[in-house]
Amino acid sequence: MSGFKGRVVVVGGGVVGAACAYYLAKAGRTVTVLDRAGFGAGCSHANCGYVCPSHVLPLAGPGAIWSTLKTMFSRNSPLKVRLGVVLRNPGWFLGFARRCTDRRMMSAGGAIHGLLTSSRRLYDDLIRGEQVECEWETKGLLFVYRSQQAMDHYAATDRLLRERFDTPARRLDGDSLTALEPSLKPGLAGGWLYEGDAHLRPDRLMGEFRRVLTGLGVEIREHSPVAGFLYSGGRAAGVRTATGDVPADDVVVATGAWTPKFARELGCRIPIQPGKGYSVTFPRSTTGPAYPMIFEEDRVAVTPFRSGFRIGSTMEFAGYDERLNRGRLALLTAAAGEYLRDPAFGPATDEWWGWRPMTPDGVPVIGPSPALPNVWLAAGHNMLGLSMAPATGKLVAEMITGSRPHLDPSPYAATRF
Repeated sequence: MSGFKGRVVVVGGGVVGAACAYYLAKAGRTVTVLDRAGFGAGCSHANCGYVCPSHVLPLAGPGAIWSTLKTMFSRNSPLKVRLGVVLRNPGWFLGFARRCTDRRMMSAGGAIHGLLTSSRRLYDDLIRGEQVECEWETKGLLFVYRSQQAMDHYAATDRLLRERFDTPARRLDGDSLTALEPSLKPGLAGGWLYEGDAHLRPDRLMGEFRRVLTGLGVEIREHSPVAGFLYSGGRAAGVRTATGDVPADDVVVATGAWTPKFARELGCRIPIQPGKGYSVTFPRSTTGPAYPMIFEEDRVAVTPFRSGFRIGSTMEFAGYDERLNRGRLALLTAAAGEYLRDPAFGPATDEWWGWRPMTPDGVPVIGPSPALPNVWLAAGHNMLGLSMAPATGKLVAEMITGSRPHLDPSPYAATRF
């Protein structure tokens, strides 16, 4: 680990790359951020904006294999896996299947929990300390259920989160749910309110990150795809771009779903699959919800911002498919209409899709490349990149500068695969 104050190139201008740049700059490093498109233009642009310690359990768990297989034969499933993607990437899906046990789920949950709880505290510090205006709200996150069977079934999960991860929810049955959130239709079974969760508007956060980083002297270069690394003495000496070489003492690869493209340079296998998510944003309505909510039986999320209202989620394993599937957008609005009193959303102000970087175990890859000791990975955050970004950035900065890590980095090592 290099302890001197040198130059760091961060490859990737999403929320994770921005957080890495922030904590490195605060530690005294000279930082350049390179992004193949625009700063904050990928998955960091229009996700649902949750900062959610409640999301501690990975997708891989008991029963997940059967649920995933069913999606191949269901046209309107919120989770969709294309058979061709499975056949082209059997190793990833077999790795996922092997991790669908209670023991491995709990192990992954421990690693996820550390990043989520640290990031929740760090967001408070960041937003207060840097006067970040990103529509930050700390009223919690509401899990909503239509059927009594599903509501009661979730009680076991809530008990696990409460007892094993110190993440309790407040149970709201029947009318107590609509008393808290009048925008919901009457007759729903109930909900669970995770009061420790928060939310923000992602594009506003990224705009504020740009302001803060620029103020710290960080250089941001957009439309600068990295073509490879520069090498010297078994280490990376910088990166190659179409506009010229950028020298560096350390390189951080925070490229999300694109990270497998750098496998040869990194000297290790990076098992990340792009999981396509969607969202649609509308103007704020006077009859819209006050609380961010997840309609768990349909896997659809809604987020009320001060400046708008967003419906998002779904998961589509379709490879690197760049098409906007309007059928998936229609699933979002149709599902939300089953829960909300006023489903007249009006004309959309933004229709979006993005690739979530999915790992088989649900845990991100954070730490040094096995082949290059001064190249650092910060990728594979699954559906929780925004929720985990500050802790990831702080951990990367600690490892690069040789400081004592505030989290044990071993669960996130690339060598675990």
